[in-house]
Formats: sequence, structure tokens, C-alpha cells
Amino acid sequence: MAKAQGNCNMNHNTGILQRYIEDFLDYLLNVRGYSDATVETYEIALRQMAEVSHFYEEDGVWVLDITPFRFKIVKNSKKTIVKKLSAVRSLVKYMEDQCHLLVKLISDESIKVPQSLPKPIEEKYIDEVLQKATVEEKLLVSMLYGLGLRISELSGLKLEDIRAGWVEIHGKGNKVRQLPLLDSLQELLQIYLKNQKPKKYLFEKGNAPMNSAQLRYKLTKLFKESGLKATPHQLRHSFATHLLNHGARISDVSELLGHETMATTQVYTKLGSVKKMQEYMRAHPLADVTHQPSEE
Repeated sequence: MAKAQGNCNMNHNTGILQRYIEDFLDYLLNVRGYSDATVETYEIALRQMAEVSHFYEEDGVWVLDITPFRFKIVKNSKKTIVKKLSAVRSLVKYMEDQCHLLVKLISDESIKVPQSLPKPIEEKYIDEVLQKATVEEKLLVSMLYGLGLRISELSGLKLEDIRAGWVEIHGKGNKVRQLPLLDSLQELLQIYLKNQKPKKYLFEKGNAPMNSAQLRYKLTKLFKESGLKATPHQLRHSFATHLLNHGARISDVSELLGHETMATTQVYTKLGSVKKMQEYMRAHPLADVTHQPSEE
């Protein structure tokens, strides 16, 4: 017992999780009397999980977010996935029962696709559209996809809310969130502001901000010219999906989106098929437009 609890003194959370896994495997072998072959099966699943998952302490609770692990094992058979998730749940139960920890396990539910979930846009298509767009159009796409904004939030965005590499977004229910601007987006903003010279709002028509309908029309027209159908909400979905597929913490993505609870964000982890999962397992391309990750 002392050994397991002593893990909390380790500096790196991944190291802490790995020590708990080692203790758990030792417990299965020497206390529970599991066979070497069974323990080895547990070990393979848990080490694979620990390599990509997020383990951190928050308000006295240890959070184990296995969202990246879910994406990693999506090509496995249903039976294998069930076994691997069972191993993770057994580890969590051991940590709670034997080590007296409070552990919150995120993303261990079965994957189902809500019928209302819009299909994310493939990165290569967004990049293709950006290559052909004007400065204003590039900024429109980049603000929606690079920041995950709602179209209404972008319509009301004032110049005074953009400063020093950050943008302040006034979302639903008058909730305010701060979002970091990628370097590429900051450069694009400077070019746009120099060319367009807006007075109060980022996107203006006359002396008034462009409304959601006007911005939506510009966006759909731009994508239609490349033979694609796209909506502002699809770009927001693409922002969330691509970040999660690349291993971002669901709690961070939830905060970036301005969701009230992580339960709302978890819908983005429920993609439909193996093929879709593979297509979106990449880094956010706006962080490095020349980056084209290879398939695993």
C-alpha cells in the first residue's frame, strides 16, 4: 500500500501512471494469482494506453483521459477493444480500491455516432480552399476553423477584443473565454487589417458588423467554388475533431469551444468508422500548413 501511495511523490504524471500499472500487474500476478499469459495481455493493453493518454490531478481527483487511446485502437476488432477497455477499468478499480485514490475515467464508453453530428471536413479540402481564397476569405475560414468559433461569435467580434496574441470571445449566455492565436493567424490578421481597415468589428459592411447570414454566405460560396459543401458549424466540428484525434485533452478542447460541460464535447469522440478515424488522426494543419502527417 505504501508503495502505491508513494507514487504521488513522482514529478511526472506519466511516470506516476506507469508505476501504478506496474503495481497493478504485480498485484494480479502475486495476489490474485493470474497466469503469466493473462498478466501479459493486461500489460500490453495498459502500456499502450499509458503511452498516449492524459493522466493529471484536478481538484483532488486524478483524471485519466483515454480519448487518444480510443483513437489509437479503433482499428482493432470489437472483441479486442472490449478487452483493452476492460483492462483499463480494472486498473482504475485497483487504484480506487487498493490505493484509495479518487479517479475519474474519461472516454471509456462505447462509440456510437449521433445522427445529428455533422461530418467534419477533411484537412486536405480545407487547405485546398485556403490556397484559392482571398485574404478576407482566408481569415473567415481560419477564424472558424483555427479557433472553433460559432458564426454568431465571429459576427460580433470587435477589434478591441483582439490583442497581444489572444482573442476574447463573448459566447452563449454572455460567457467570455480567451483563445490563443496561432502565429499564422496573427500574420493573416495583420495583412487583413492593413488592407481592409475595419473600424470597430473584424468583419464589417458599411458601419455595421456583417451578420451571421452574410458571413455564412461568403463561406458556403467559397467552398462551393471548389465543389464542396460546408457550413460554419462544420468547421467548428472539424476544429474539435482534429484536435482530439491528435491527442488534445478533452477538457482543453471543451474550454476552447466554450462548452459548459465536457459531456457536450465528448460527442466529438464518437466518430463512425475506422476509415473516418484514420482520416482525422492528424495535427491541426493551421499550426504548420506544410505539415502532412503520414498514415500509421
